[in-house]
Amino acid sequence: MRAFWAALPTEGRWLLSTVAVQTLGRGLTLPFTLIYLHEVRGFDLGLSGTLMALIAVVALAVTGPGGALTDRYGARAILLFGIVAMIAGNVLLAFATTPAVAAIALILIGLNFGVSWPAFNALIAAVVTGELRQQYYGINFALVNLGIGVGGIVGGLFADVDRPGTFTMIFLGDAASGLIPLALLLGPLRHVHGRAAEPEDGSARPTVSYLQILREPAVRWLTALTFVAMFIGYGQLEAGMPGFSRQVAEVSTRTVGLAFAVNTAVIVLLQFTVLSKISGRRRTRVMIVMAVIWAAAWGLLGASGTAPGGAAAVAGVLGFMAVFALGETLLQPTVPAMSNDLAADHTRGRYNAISAGAFQGGAIAGPVVAGFLLEHDLSGVYIGLMVLGCVAIAGMALVLERHVPDTANGRDLTVPATQPDPTS
Repeated sequence: MRAFWAALPTEGRWLLSTVAVQTLGRGLTLPFTLIYLHEVRGFDLGLSGTLMALIAVVALAVTGPGGALTDRYGARAILLFGIVAMIAGNVLLAFATTPAVAAIALILIGLNFGVSWPAFNALIAAVVTGELRQQYYGINFALVNLGIGVGGIVGGLFADVDRPGTFTMIFLGDAASGLIPLALLLGPLRHVHGRAAEPEDGSARPTVSYLQILREPAVRWLTALTFVAMFIGYGQLEAGMPGFSRQVAEVSTRTVGLAFAVNTAVIVLLQFTVLSKISGRRRTRVMIVMAVIWAAAWGLLGASGTAPGGAAAVAGVLGFMAVFALGETLLQPTVPAMSNDLAADHTRGRYNAISAGAFQGGAIAGPVVAGFLLEHDLSGVYIGLMVLGCVAIAGMALVLERHVPDTANGRDLTVPATQPDPTS
């Protein structure tokens, strides 16, 4: 860790040192937004769920334009826009008493998610290169989980449905957390625009469309792999896993909450060790190992349903989240690093937007399929589908390996002696 920190440019240190504090605000509200809309503001449950879905729908809709605008105007400008939208959305949501006002607030929050994801990854790639980039994405992921986890604990202790003002405060706290990256981008990082330099010969950069990028076999296979990974992974954490745990394994809500705490703890504790183990190895092989680990995790969750309501069920649910988290520590450093290593400087925003779109698509489709299967008492089919998805990831990783260059696959990477100018 000391060597990694010493090798980072100053801009990278600024970005990384504030991640956990920034995401703590998101953790304050993430588990409680639906509860706030339904139990505090009195919207019926179906309407509250529909309002929540606006975040994902809007984020998916604006991801493509957000990537193109990142390449045109620079990552910093798009991030500033997204952060302002997030702050405004959370402030508005804190005082929303009608569905219309809540909808506007959630649209603004979704707008931030959609444009900020490709922009933030592009900004990191503009600052950090080589093997450091993969390490950075992994450590950033661990810190994000730490911030959200701590925020969730604080929010759980503070928020009380019998005191609506406590919910107002946590949403205002989420808005306040956005002031930290805003201050960084307007202060120490104001020169890091994350935009490709113009060609030295004065010629215009070639226009590259999303269709042209998707014609590259490596991009197509990486996008498909990302979609499936999100469908059987994060798309299940908010719906399928809790639903199976409650309906099939018959464990308590406290066990479900503890399982998410276990997930966060494993990621924070193991991410640094995992990064050292995968350094210099083919990223496609790391993805295969991740698929095997996730298959084992889904097997554990399936086993928890064979002895519902008992200690074995509790152990299965907790074990699932612990093993699943280990797979996450392999996935998160590799996919964004590969995507950015495939991209040129002037297309980085669009490459990240494609990856973000696949992530969001899988995260939207996952709960829909899980809800249908579990509602129709097809828990065995549900677990089988998740394991089959893991097999598909391993197969796609093998195909991807034939199309991706070694440098983007984590091979022959060395930490450069000097970092490039981060203003480019």
